[in-house]
Amino acid sequence: MTGTICDTFFVNFTNESRLKIMLALKNGPLDVNTITKKVGSEQSAVSHNLRKLTNCNILTAKQEGKRRIYSINKTTVLPILEIYQKHIMRNCKRCENAKNSIFR
Repeated sequence: MTGTICDTFFVNFTNESRLKIMLALKNGPLDVNTITKKVGSEQSAVSHNLRKLTNCNILTAKQEGKRRIYSINKTTVLPILEIYQKHIMRNCKRCENAKNSIFR
């Protein structure tokens, strides 16, 4: 695996908007409108980030009629996300603002 592919994958976990999307999908699949409401961002920004997340197979998308339903990759990404969240909550004492805004 090249550094570029690896960098692209892990950048998704450091981008606050993409992280919020992943956390919104942690409990189950959602459509774009619901994700937009949960993360409090504009739909165009959410759609842009969803595309980046699906390109890395962090998310999958399934067409249901006119709606696209997004799910988090439960095999690899969900365990990484859970470890990431657990580490931040236990070890990042100087990140109180981030913990409160991202992991609420």
